[in-house]
Amino acid sequence: KQEWVKVLGYNLMQAMRFAVEEINNDSSLLPGLLLGYEMVDVCYITNNIQPVLYFLAKENFNLPIQHDYSSYEPRVVAVIGPDTAESVITVSNLLSLFLLPQVSHSSFLVDSRFPALFRTIPSGEHQVEAMIQLMAHFGWNWVIVIASSDDYGRENSQLFNEKLEGRDICIAFQESLPVPLANRTILPPEKKRIEVIVDKIKKSTANVVAVMSLDLVLLDFFEEVICQNLTGTVWIASESWSIDPVIHNISNIQLAGTFLGITTQNIPIPGFSDFRVRQTYVKRPVVSKNRSEPTCNQECDSCLDTTISYSTILTLSGERVVYNVYSAVYAVAHALHHLLGCNGTSCSKGVVYPWKLLQEIRKVNFTLLGHRIFFNENGDPPLGLEVIQWQWEEGRNPFESIAFYRSDRRKLWKVATNISWNTPNNMVPYSVCSRNCQLGQWKKPVGLHTCCFECVNCSAGTYLNQSDDSECQSCPENEWSREGDSRCFKRHLRFLEWQEPPTIIVVVAASLGFLGTLAILIIFWMHFQTPMVRSAGGRMCFLMLTPLLVAYASVPVYIGRPTVLSCLCRQTLFTLCFTVCIACITVRSFQIVCIFKMARRLPRAYGYWVKYNGPYVFVVLITLLKVVIVTTNIMVIPTNLTTQFDPDDTQILILNCNANYSKALLLNTSLDLILSVFGFSFSYMGKELPTNYNEAKFITLSMTFYFTSSVFLCTFMSVYQGVLVNIFDVSVTVINLLGISVGYFGPKCYMILFYPERNTLAYFNNVIQGYTMRKD
Repeated sequence: KQEWVKVLGYNLMQAMRFAVEEINNDSSLLPGLLLGYEMVDVCYITNNIQPVLYFLAKENFNLPIQHDYSSYEPRVVAVIGPDTAESVITVSNLLSLFLLPQVSHSSFLVDSRFPALFRTIPSGEHQVEAMIQLMAHFGWNWVIVIASSDDYGRENSQLFNEKLEGRDICIAFQESLPVPLANRTILPPEKKRIEVIVDKIKKSTANVVAVMSLDLVLLDFFEEVICQNLTGTVWIASESWSIDPVIHNISNIQLAGTFLGITTQNIPIPGFSDFRVRQTYVKRPVVSKNRSEPTCNQECDSCLDTTISYSTILTLSGERVVYNVYSAVYAVAHALHHLLGCNGTSCSKGVVYPWKLLQEIRKVNFTLLGHRIFFNENGDPPLGLEVIQWQWEEGRNPFESIAFYRSDRRKLWKVATNISWNTPNNMVPYSVCSRNCQLGQWKKPVGLHTCCFECVNCSAGTYLNQSDDSECQSCPENEWSREGDSRCFKRHLRFLEWQEPPTIIVVVAASLGFLGTLAILIIFWMHFQTPMVRSAGGRMCFLMLTPLLVAYASVPVYIGRPTVLSCLCRQTLFTLCFTVCIACITVRSFQIVCIFKMARRLPRAYGYWVKYNGPYVFVVLITLLKVVIVTTNIMVIPTNLTTQFDPDDTQILILNCNANYSKALLLNTSLDLILSVFGFSFSYMGKELPTNYNEAKFITLSMTFYFTSSVFLCTFMSVYQGVLVNIFDVSVTVINLLGISVGYFGPKCYMILFYPERNTLAYFNNVIQGYTMRKD
């Protein structure tokens, strides 16, 4: 059948004939010498060994066994081809033993085991790199890999997998196509295998398929693709079939999707298109049955007919792969030219040993049709690759170039923007496992592929660093973010400010308390010698009122932006002043009970208490103990301005004196709480004392309120955080001060100002005498 003719193979054969004839007609290259050639069909991969042995043998097909082959003269001096990786490996294993130069024009094989192997096509590494960069350019990261089950498919698919390491491209699945027999016969199990592969591609979410296979394997595959009506797919062809005219001409193949391919540079060879279809009339030699010598048949009627039928598509596509054969022949010719010491008119007629020619091929460097031809240390040429797209419009290049890959820079460039996609509105096909996440979302892996993920919002207090989209990073200190934010914002620094309504209320209350306490101090000073003042404590009243004034004056340290000094005042000034007041009230309650109830029972003890100023000693001792507690507190919990997140508003950052402010407050108030309990107890014991001395209900009210408010404040601070705590703290402080000023001293001032007749010595003596008579 006509399809059995490998059109590209026949085209390559004609390119070799054309190059040889051109060189033989060139007087400047190998003058006086004619190149000869013998061509063998390797029948895909089944006829590799016989031609190699034939090329190595001498007359009568004998290949002698020798200890040293350096002076051995094989039938040929160089081999061009073959065109498949598997055939190249088989042939190279034998030719490299004899150091017989081999120039491959189609194999991407990269193997340092073969020192005699050269290529006129870039290595497979460049082909795979061009494929990957093409996928990355169009944003395809979810691809399918289909490879033929031969050396070509296995090597290129393995190289493709290796090149994907560290790239954001994942393989949805990978399958191998069965290789048919040399006569294109495909067995039923292999046919079923192809059906399963096509069905798997059809059901996959990946829309890009990289096909790394030899052309012969793909005829049945694409027929099955068309049979199953698989459409909308992007097929990326490897060099082996990217410009194959037979596959391009499969009926309705354009319905399968968009075909892109990696191929060699388009370097037209002048005159080759006409030469390819030129009919020559050569009398065919009569083959004798008894003759063992091979014959040379350079014409094949069916091959020529097939080539003529594909001549248009081959001409329009440009002479891409044929240039590789053309340059391979010229590389050997230039090496011979130098080896034989040719000049402008003649060459020496010496023997050409393969290993010497091999050395010359490594050194060739010439220009052919405007392109430099040489081989690097790996046997690679300097040529680049092109990315082509298949077209089916009449009169248009069927393999239109859309991009170029420079092998020296390993970079894809000049990518066309007017590509004809087989999609609605000519949109670039979409082939990703998961759509890109929005800003502020991290990629939660799903399954084993890094390209498959779920988009999850970054939690509050974290953001997504674009350099690492697999994990959200915590915001820097003093910054915050809401859920799903892509960046952090600076928190609003919050503290108790002067213009806030609660602050204004507290400041007004503290001011009134300060003025009221100052008025009480003046009243007590003016009526210092009266019984009312003396019964309230006398000079000890001033010891209580002065710290109260200082405590009122310390309220501003709770307002405004905290500083180290204001924080120290909070921890020391108010608590010391308040402790002095509580100690005076406690000792005053105790002293009244002693006068009326314990003086008669323990006269000596009471005498010592009066003689040695027991009340003042007690206040001093309590004050010193409080100083020790405060000092220890500052050392254990040092003042260090810290920031704290407001749990109710993530945009607010609270500035505190230290991280353990509640613990420091509890430690400072512990002694005051104990004193308030004692003060309450003593005042309760004196509830039956004379009216002028009965301060139980006033002291009880003050101490009960202080104890309750302090406990409630500590509880509140353990549950709530933020500026609300600061407001509550300073409010409780002012209320406690007002409780002492109004609750303890207020009734005394009221009596002094409005009932002066009760503020006489006679009145007080009369009250005490009445109380004594009731007791008796």
